[in-house]
Amino acid sequence: MIRRLLVADRGEVARRVFATCRLVGIETVAVYSDIDSSAPHVDEADYAVHLPGSTPASTYLRTEALLAAAQRSGANAVHPGVGMLAEDPDFAAAVVDAGMIWVGPTPATLRALSVKPEMKQMVAEARVPVLPTFTDPESVPGFPVLIKPATGSGGIGMRVVRDASTLAEAVASTRREVGGDVYCEPYVTNVRHIEVPILADAQGSVVPFGERECSVQRRYQKIIEETPSPAVDAALREDLCRAAIVVVRALGYVGAGAVEFLLDEDGKFWFLELTPTLQADHAVTECVSGYDLVRLQLLVAEGGSLPMPGPPPIRGHAIEVRICAEDPAYAWLPAAGTLHRFAVPDIAGTFRPLAQPGLRLDAGVADGSTIGMHHDPMLAKLIAWAPSRQEAARMLASALARAQIHGVVSNRDLLVRALRHHSFRAGDLDTGFLDRHPEVFAPLLSSVDAVRLSCLAAALAGAAARRATAPVLNSLPSGWRNVPSGSQTAVYDGPTGPVEVGYRMNRHGALAGWWVRAVDPEELDLAGLGQAPVADEHPPIVIVQASADRVVLNVQGIRLAVLVNRVGDVSYVDSPEGSVTLREISRFPLPAPEATESSLIAPLPGAVRRILVVPGQRVRAGELLLTLEAMKLEHPVHAPSAGVVASLPVHPGSEVDMGELLAVLDPE
Repeated sequence: MIRRLLVADRGEVARRVFATCRLVGIETVAVYSDIDSSAPHVDEADYAVHLPGSTPASTYLRTEALLAAAQRSGANAVHPGVGMLAEDPDFAAAVVDAGMIWVGPTPATLRALSVKPEMKQMVAEARVPVLPTFTDPESVPGFPVLIKPATGSGGIGMRVVRDASTLAEAVASTRREVGGDVYCEPYVTNVRHIEVPILADAQGSVVPFGERECSVQRRYQKIIEETPSPAVDAALREDLCRAAIVVVRALGYVGAGAVEFLLDEDGKFWFLELTPTLQADHAVTECVSGYDLVRLQLLVAEGGSLPMPGPPPIRGHAIEVRICAEDPAYAWLPAAGTLHRFAVPDIAGTFRPLAQPGLRLDAGVADGSTIGMHHDPMLAKLIAWAPSRQEAARMLASALARAQIHGVVSNRDLLVRALRHHSFRAGDLDTGFLDRHPEVFAPLLSSVDAVRLSCLAAALAGAAARRATAPVLNSLPSGWRNVPSGSQTAVYDGPTGPVEVGYRMNRHGALAGWWVRAVDPEELDLAGLGQAPVADEHPPIVIVQASADRVVLNVQGIRLAVLVNRVGDVSYVDSPEGSVTLREISRFPLPAPEATESSLIAPLPGAVRRILVVPGQRVRAGELLLTLEAMKLEHPVHAPSAGVVASLPVHPGSEVDMGELLAVLDPE
């Protein structure tokens, strides 16, 4: 039996496995890199082993280091998590050869699954529908096609090619990103991504757990998942589950995994792949089935039999979103930095099946966590379980909208808008959902009045904080002046540019007038600010409460509570209307070096992967100059205009921070 288990992963994956281990009495071992020394998963383990280094290749993906950690800590079993190691037959074989229990399919099965074209051929021979496969890109008979890595999963490296002129570069880019071979298959539009989670034991039992809808994706990676699918009826569910069982038995699979399909509007489906891991969206299946899938996975690894005779009945509906540190409005650029606050209201449970409908949060982060550039940008998974799909979507959207996520940009607003979108509510989904509905990329806090109120609240909270620490006259209301024309002002750099907030208070602590107005960046020397005419003032507001972290306003008879979290000169403002980040601009800013107009700066922290130009080279507008690697993805940097490369201060392998100079172009 498993006595002490090492989890060769990090973040919420490790925490999820540890939660079940505590329940069933298995001791736990965490591993951690330099930057993860204070991560939540390290604190929750019984034992923890340091892996020197910061990159995945030098820590979480080093077989010899992980085996040494398991042996030093006395672990007799290894759980690979849900990443690359879970699909690595060599790592599985090394664990088994070291005399430890491997929680996953056998090395031989993983080897059979590791080459996707060969796996698809085996499935086709079992008479399960598959799309045509072309291992030689030059043999593609028509377009569009989808380029996919021959090994690995998770959507990394996948690219759509619509004509022959871009095929060669797309193939080369995918090969660089995944470090291996690729293959092509027809790109099918207007399809859903459906997967059937399964568990199979060594005694021959194969149990499917219904199906999951995973169609809302970005960069071919899922961000919203649900079960059951709104497009699958009882008959189609039976067909999908039957096909999944055939696939599992044809491949000799034992353990937890997911059989993935494409489903078109007519109910026709094609096999995609068998992913040999406990999927990141397993929580929705746990909610509707009532089973702890990690517990069953560990049971199978110990050689036990599955306790259920067949597919468990579906109870209600569950929807999951992946909260990621990335900016949807800017090509999904990942974000790094310090997560100052991460709080989601009304959580009923974490990391394990819920006893009754409610919200579940599986998070790998906490207040103060460092979000680095070397790992997947997912911060947490938030799951809603309710009697109906509409109730689950409404509950999930509401909790997300009220969540506090401070310090890094996230996809929270997009997720809320997607969940509230009429097409999502109607179940009208396919893998092109985000492309068809660009309106979901708009921020939640979009109305002019809501932004103004958030700016006013930030100014009042900042003033209250300063008054609380003032050595003299701290009993007077902030903003009160002997001279009636004098006003309290602050200038913030907001999402749409600089804004000025101004207000006057009377001696009784009531607002005598206020305004918020956009400021031309050239005015930021503050000359003439704070003198907005009375005609520009906004409608009267009553301040019900104003403290350093909470402001309550009465707006035309309606009370509105606004939470303000100030970190340095940045205010994170949360209200029922949405959230906004405001950086206060100093009245006496220090001079900063000016970047030339032709400077190209890093849009995100990362490592320089490729450089395709040299100093003195003439380039066209839009030409690819170099690529950055961050959070497992390759990000291109293109020339903004035609010119000559005047300077190139970076080289392949250079680590750069956001805003760091990458190149200088002399315009033609």
